[in-house]
Amino acid sequence: MITTVFNEIQIDRIIEMAWEDRTPFEAITFQFGISEKETIELMRREMKLTSFKMWRKRVQGRATKHAKLRSTTIDRFKCTLQRQITHNKISKR
Repeated sequence: MITTVFNEIQIDRIIEMAWEDRTPFEAITFQFGISEKETIELMRREMKLTSFKMWRKRVQGRATKHAKLRSTTIDRFKCTLQRQITHNKISKR
């Protein structure tokens, strides 16, 4: 159970990070102090059921979502092609 209270901007950012394939759960833990299990609970609570199921199916067992399973050559939290994110507003390419 998540004990930390997040504002809307923080919740949006957590969802965005969890949705991004190359952002490991450890990055969310590092920035927001919540575990993978708590991230999953937040996603379940904040997303539509169909969106949550689609996300869960996609990330389950994905090596890029877990730092220990990633290649040792990857040492960043985001894709190098991803633009700077400001308050959950992603610049269009």
